[in-house]
Amino acid sequence: MYLRFFGLNEKPFAITPDPRYLYLSERHAEALAHLLYGINESGGFIQLTGEVGTGKTTVVRTLLSRIPQHADVAVIMNPRVTPPEFLLTICEELGLGLPDADRDSVKQMVDALNRRLLAAHAEGRRIIVIVDEAQNLSAEVLEQVRLLTNLETPTQKLLQIILIGQPELRELLDRTDLRQLAQRITGRYHLEPLSREETKGYIRHRLRVAGAAEEVFTPAALTEVHRLAGGIPRVINVTCDRALLGAYTQETRRVSAGLVRLAAGEVYGRRFIPPWMGWAAGVMAFIGIAGATYGGWQLWQRQSAPLHASGNRAGPATVRSAPATAVLGSVTAKAGVKPAAAEPTLPVNSLLAANAANTGDAAAFRRLLSLWGTAMADDKDPCGQAAKAGLSCLEQRGSWAQVKALNRPAILTLTDDRGQRHRVVLSALDDQVATLNLGEHNQRVALDDLSRDWFGEFTLIWKPKTARTRPLTVGMRGEEVRWLRRSLNALQGAASDPEHGDVYDGDLAIAVQNFQREHRLNVDGIAGVQTQVVLDTALAEPGSPLLLPNMPRGS
Repeated sequence: MYLRFFGLNEKPFAITPDPRYLYLSERHAEALAHLLYGINESGGFIQLTGEVGTGKTTVVRTLLSRIPQHADVAVIMNPRVTPPEFLLTICEELGLGLPDADRDSVKQMVDALNRRLLAAHAEGRRIIVIVDEAQNLSAEVLEQVRLLTNLETPTQKLLQIILIGQPELRELLDRTDLRQLAQRITGRYHLEPLSREETKGYIRHRLRVAGAAEEVFTPAALTEVHRLAGGIPRVINVTCDRALLGAYTQETRRVSAGLVRLAAGEVYGRRFIPPWMGWAAGVMAFIGIAGATYGGWQLWQRQSAPLHASGNRAGPATVRSAPATAVLGSVTAKAGVKPAAAEPTLPVNSLLAANAANTGDAAAFRRLLSLWGTAMADDKDPCGQAAKAGLSCLEQRGSWAQVKALNRPAILTLTDDRGQRHRVVLSALDDQVATLNLGEHNQRVALDDLSRDWFGEFTLIWKPKTARTRPLTVGMRGEEVRWLRRSLNALQGAASDPEHGDVYDGDLAIAVQNFQREHRLNVDGIAGVQTQVVLDTALAEPGSPLLLPNMPRGS
């Protein structure tokens, strides 16, 4: 969705472990070196651990792409198996053909594996077994793994086993009953999260691999990603992906720290505040305590001061200060400046909390259809009910610019600060304020506030003018093409060409491109559904609902 907007060739922050995106931080380089050393030099066990999302699987995939020619590898991705199933998986990975009668016999499978290991040793080859998510191995399977390392010659272990797992793997191998296996581990490495500088390099690296030609994240945004993601690559990926989508919906080509916080809120299901606000709160608390202390001291001073009985009997003159609002009013009046009136908007999350019972799909569709003068018979299949009334649903994910271009009331999908999903009807929109239809009354909210809870998903209803709706392109003909030509001519104040009216020719494609360019649509000369909706809205029938009133034609 946002790829073309940022000039990317592919999604830079996909969570699948693609070796092309491996960022060899100091930690990842050391982890990979440990594994390669184990494959080439040692025998027995090698253990690699790390927190969830630190990049263990990506390191393993990179290792597999660098396996030396003299090594054969068996990879076990699902370790929740019994000892016989574990042995059978290794045999299958190494291409050992076993008779059906031997597939349930541990002895027969171990014997077949031993013959394969001896043959490989004679050929100068090495056999490696990689077990991912090894923290899920049962004690019985781990004991079987240990017994496999007994397969050896007088001078060398025949099988190299690499255990990859979460930190729980270390705790598992620390058990007393598994101490024999733990003693055979010849290499251990724990993959730590990325440092702040490594996080910045990681993000820039992935963007460059995806085709970015310029900086996308501001320096403050990069720092904020590290703070909120804790240096965990998987969380970094998810947060950055949501931040890019947020920037796209707000039509800004630079991701700010604020957008990162909004994205992290979407990921974690809660709100995040800038780090300086914590410092500010501490400073304000200190100032408040100091002010209270000083005020109490002043009060004590006044109460304990001796009264002056001599002098004016009426006592010292009392000067009453005017209220601050009165002073401000007089100053602004003299200056000829009127105080700015507060925008009559309400906080979005307060509205969602107060109307939580009315922000489901059915309630939102009922209100949206009512704007078109249509009532829902029940809560089932609202788009099907709309079709019976000659209307059509269009589900989109995009930006405010697209919502304005389509210019029809829409159902927005919002996510509040608790991670709850809400569906609300957007009935009016301008540059600063949006109007939400939440039931009996319309509520005005600040667009900036609404943007924090909206990540681009919306559904609108429109009224097609032909029997069926489909993308229209050069060479097609029919009633839909006739409507397209007639509508574009009507916008230009020109008469329709009856001779070529139902044929989508080159002239019509040029007219479509001009219309798309004028309305900030994708300029491809194909009249897709979105182009048709915008065209229909530009010629809106009197009384049909709009977000913004159409400008007079020709203005």
